[in-house]
Amino acid sequence: MPLHNALITRSALSLILLTLAPAAYGAVIERHIDAASLRGSTIGTPTERRVAIYLPPGYEGSAQHYPVIYMLPNPIGSFRGDFDQHHADTVFDEAIASGALPACIVVAPDLNTPIGPSWYANSPVTGNWDDYVVKELVPYIDANFRTLPTSASRGITGNYIGAYGALRLGMLHPDVFGSVYGMHPVGTGSGVQAMTSRPDWDLLGHATSIDQVRNAGFSALFLSIFQAFLPDASRPPLFVDLPAAKSGDTLTIDAAQTRRLRANFFIAELVPANAEKIRTLRGLKFDWSRNDSIYDHIYSNHALTHLLNEYGIPHEAEEYNGTGDSYWSTDGRIRNEVLPFFRQHLAAH
Repeated sequence: MPLHNALITRSALSLILLTLAPAAYGAVIERHIDAASLRGSTIGTPTERRVAIYLPPGYEGSAQHYPVIYMLPNPIGSFRGDFDQHHADTVFDEAIASGALPACIVVAPDLNTPIGPSWYANSPVTGNWDDYVVKELVPYIDANFRTLPTSASRGITGNYIGAYGALRLGMLHPDVFGSVYGMHPVGTGSGVQAMTSRPDWDLLGHATSIDQVRNAGFSALFLSIFQAFLPDASRPPLFVDLPAAKSGDTLTIDAAQTRRLRANFFIAELVPANAEKIRTLRGLKFDWSRNDSIYDHIYSNHALTHLLNEYGIPHEAEEYNGTGDSYWSTDGRIRNEVLPFFRQHLAAH
């Protein structure tokens, strides 16, 4: 065989072998954590908590330590939903391979109560969720995986209610989470409509069991908020102090409970008392779609970015033209905004 033909053959063979070689894939594993912080909750929140963990390509064969992104799923779906429905692991693999994201570990925990969202707060009724995340989940991940165990190398993000959690936990614990990205957060502040316009107050005022409210739309969602921020373990069956009561056609607002609810629930209400801590974040960003059919969210996020500016807190805030349903698409915001944000702000060494 002529030499040049042999060289061509060897080149072709090398190309074939390269094509057939296995690609560098990450792995998604699942762990269970027995959460001491959730023991003794009034509504019997299960203490065995599941968590999905993405390990980057090459993790098993290396001694490298990695930054960690905590990804709080929208509680309406499964904690694994971003992996099972949106193939988040493939997105991370591609971003790491292209250099759009440093090789990192991604943690997606189940943070739901038997009623719905935990709202990431400590409550005697639903469990101490803030404590669970900060004092149990993060230390568990650091103890069992090769992480870079500093706030500079930890980020937190989430979508919708998960974005509320990312902002809440990041603002309250910048010593734990150094970079925060909230994707279309809710609960950031007062909306166009008063909160009292959402629930069915007849239902909440006369329910004889939690099950009567469990699937009742806004009423169930607001019950989860009240159990987190207006808990009262001595008041069955809902175990809350309701901020309003209806008699006939008249709705009477309880000013003291409304003040308590606002002060503890809204992200905007956390800013004044925590402004100095929030300024220590390496990065803070949130976004929202101008096409959200619940305009309250748009209005509240506008107000939040102005409030952060008033307190001199560096951050980025962006309204975009699209919907949250496209976050994981090829041209969506995960690939083009969220991951580059963490590439910029996460310390990878």
